[in-house]
Amino acid sequence: EHGSVNSYLVRTAVTSAVQRSYDVLIFAAFAFDALAQDRIHEENENPASNLLVHMALIRPDVLLGDLLKGNKIDGKKAGTAKASQQLFTVFGQPRTQLKQSGDEYVAVMEGVDVYDPVKNSIEATKAGKVAAWFLDTNYDGRTFCICQAFFPDKSAWEKLGKALSGSIDPEAFAAFSGTESLPFHAGEHRRAAIKVIDPRGNEVMRVHNLEEATYE
Repeated sequence: EHGSVNSYLVRTAVTSAVQRSYDVLIFAAFAFDALAQDRIHEENENPASNLLVHMALIRPDVLLGDLLKGNKIDGKKAGTAKASQQLFTVFGQPRTQLKQSGDEYVAVMEGVDVYDPVKNSIEATKAGKVAAWFLDTNYDGRTFCICQAFFPDKSAWEKLGKALSGSIDPEAFAAFSGTESLPFHAGEHRRAAIKVIDPRGNEVMRVHNLEEATYE
């Protein structure tokens, strides 16, 4: 009820599910920490595993009990609830990649895929509609440290840009509103983590080993 799902809970539940030959495992919680998301992603990417793991976010409204606004059906078909009325939402999957040029790397954020339970389809959000994304250039597998931050949705930051027009460098502001990171060198852990804020406001993360980078 309180706190985030952590890697220990993920590891314990996955082990139990594999032992029982389950096909699908769903984590439903109010929050997931970065390492838990990393563990779940690794499990889904493991070719030797037949277990499919999902993350479902529970809206905080559930904690309000009787204060929760009920959905009026009024003869409407089931499954027509708006996004704001859905108590459980499946986490989005960020589309990201790494590029390598010489001894430098660049992270690219292409957008995020979000499951729409009403349409029963995957909606691909373009990178320009992502409010914010963050990069840890040397992810240690435990703590996500923001090394670079970007805000691609320029319409959301237009007023801020105008308000700060006399005190910021326009070129610098434009650089941090893009979908490609600034070049960085390999760190001790040789892993980069990219955290994206999806259209529902959830933090979704993708971890890349530097060996996965596409050489240019």
